[in-house]
Amino acid sequence: MIRKEYTRTVWIALASTVAAIILLAVTPKIIELIKNRQEEAAVQVENTQVDLTAPPPVDESEPPPPPPPPPPVMETVKFTPPVVVDDPVVDDPPPVQTEETPQISTETHEGSGDEIVIPDAGAGNGVVEEKKDEIFTVVEQMPEFPGGIDAMYKFINKNIQYPQIERENNVQGKVFVTFVVDKSGNINDVKVLRGVAGGPNLEKEAIRVIKMFPQWKPGRQNGRDVPVQYNLPIVFKLS
Repeated sequence: MIRKEYTRTVWIALASTVAAIILLAVTPKIIELIKNRQEEAAVQVENTQVDLTAPPPVDESEPPPPPPPPPPVMETVKFTPPVVVDDPVVDDPPPVQTEETPQISTETHEGSGDEIVIPDAGAGNGVVEEKKDEIFTVVEQMPEFPGGIDAMYKFINKNIQYPQIERENNVQGKVFVTFVVDKSGNINDVKVLRGVAGGPNLEKEAIRVIKMFPQWKPGRQNGRDVPVQYNLPIVFKLS
């Protein structure tokens, strides 16, 4: 019995030894194989695939894209030369000038106002003519009635006489008169700018009173006395 068990035990020990030897010999190979598998898997994960496929060919039958729109055109205004025409008749009453209207000049030139013009050689008959005084409408210092504008209206109210025909026909209105105060302060060239319909005698009376004005203080421009055109309204009203 013991002999039988001994033989069996020897074979089991021998088989175990052989198996252990084989396992020891194969184990490094198995470990190396597993390590290689892990490295290959890591490399495959890190690689990035690049598509190197060529683009599709261009279809020449398709029309080209439209060109970009042109830049916006700036609007311009064409200059039209002015046309010189005669002064139109204005229905609105002309402005009233007073000595209180301030006028500003950037330069001051002294002069006597008695300058003469000498014609060029060979022109005319050789006669030296005196230069005519320019009549101004606006100057640095406007002409002034003696005592001021209030004194002027008192003079008009005192001397005006309402024409009988216009009084009987109840004709009322405002007469605009223009006249020139020369460089000596005298009243010249009295005219009616705008009268009253149906009242010709009102215009005549306005001119008569203006011609009665005393000598004015003349207007001044650039330090010298000059003639100035003056506009004045005279109101005819029945109480």
